[in-house]
Amino acid sequence: MTMFTATTPRDIDAAPEYQRRCAVPPYLLEHLSRHRPPAAIARTLELDEQVRERRHRGALPERALVAPAGTLDRTISDAENTEELPGRTVRMEGQPPVQDVSVNEAYDGIGSVHAFLEEVYRQSSLDGTGLGLLATVHYGQRYDNAFWDGTQMVFGDGDGEVFTGFTPSVSVIAHELAHGLMQYSTDLLYEGQSGALNESFSDVLGALVDQYAQGQTAEQANWLIGSEVFGEGVQADGLRSMAAPGTAYDDPRLGRDPQPAHMDDYVETQADYGGVHLNSGIPNKAFHLAAMALGGYAWERAGQVWFDVVTGETLPRDADFAGFAEATVLTAGERFDEAVATAIRGAWEQVGVLAVRS
Repeated sequence: MTMFTATTPRDIDAAPEYQRRCAVPPYLLEHLSRHRPPAAIARTLELDEQVRERRHRGALPERALVAPAGTLDRTISDAENTEELPGRTVRMEGQPPVQDVSVNEAYDGIGSVHAFLEEVYRQSSLDGTGLGLLATVHYGQRYDNAFWDGTQMVFGDGDGEVFTGFTPSVSVIAHELAHGLMQYSTDLLYEGQSGALNESFSDVLGALVDQYAQGQTAEQANWLIGSEVFGEGVQADGLRSMAAPGTAYDDPRLGRDPQPAHMDDYVETQADYGGVHLNSGIPNKAFHLAAMALGGYAWERAGQVWFDVVTGETLPRDADFAGFAEATVLTAGERFDEAVATAIRGAWEQVGVLAVRS
């Protein structure tokens, strides 16, 4: 039996905590606020912080719809640029497209995530018992983010300049819904290395759903999260690059992507719950390396291993990078063979999480 290590001494049996799981990390928004009128970005930061604090107090929103297991049940609502959730229902499962592009993009993107989970991993819903998929568009005024609030997806429209909306990005939609999947499985603690693993798994699923929808192999994919969310002229390929963490953007308004790709550059910080959006670059790179080493469709072997570990019952909520890495190696050997396990171990060694075997 593999011994998994922990990042903190806190009680992992304590009541669950829920922060807003946002697509755009706080450090990027804070940098943006220095290059725009303070009021233009302040409300986004304020709203994000309010829900993070509610998450820390253990307050989970009480909205959730349940359908029979295996049923795709989407409900899209319109907040009409208010901050009231869920808003006015505008499209339900099986109804035809509407004139609002954001509504249709959210509806289709959520459908892509459901199709991937059901067809590839036989996961019929986020909770495995038919939880409905809810989303709200047009949240807030010029709100520069998208998030999972514990029960549903929420999309802002962006400011129209740097960010032009989040519903066009399947990887962003899948990333946020992956937080919902995590919530109903391992639910890794959202701080330090376990929090970075939480963010990283969401990026993994975001990339896999995007690749599956486009029929791309690991070699063909761009490995970007959120490449569709930026306005014209913004010097950004995406919110994050799994292939090359630290290179996703370099723009005067956004700053330079600060993600590390190796443990030598691990960021020790109290901000962003111990750098969960920063240090997720390290396991992101490990997954990319594993997928490239194995070749073919990333969801078939590397993705299956990561999915098994996250949805299994052996990983502690406060697992650190090394514990998670060992779990993937063990799982790869059990599900596949020693060659797959060796490739995955090699990926973790290349990013400095596991020691290189002599």
